[in-house]
Amino acid sequence: MLRDGTGFDRVIIRCGRTDLRKGIDGLKSLIMLEYGMNPLNTGTLFLFCGSNRRNIKGLIFEGDGFSMITKRLSDGFYQWPRNSDEARLVSKEEFIRLMEGYTIDSSIKIFPHATENLT
Repeated sequence: MLRDGTGFDRVIIRCGRTDLRKGIDGLKSLIMLEYGMNPLNTGTLFLFCGSNRRNIKGLIFEGDGFSMITKRLSDGFYQWPRNSDEARLVSKEEFIRLMEGYTIDSSIKIFPHATENLT
């Protein structure tokens, strides 16, 4: 379910570090208070990453209650966005890349065409 992205409609990740000692109520409060989002949206998976990037937690409302998913990698770490403490909607392709160990941010930088001035 978690690795292939099935079982939910959208994925929202919290960039940066999250204290993964929080339980369902703590993560639910984080979603509501810091981002003003409704954690009761059925089919929306909220993902959080700890400081060592080996552990992630997911929170999803299934209509009759919350499920919390925890995953710890046995080898390696997640390429989790650390640039800010924002919530970010990721596409299914970005989610699968993240679960496979790749970064969801592009590593290719696009610069203005410098060759236009070379004549």
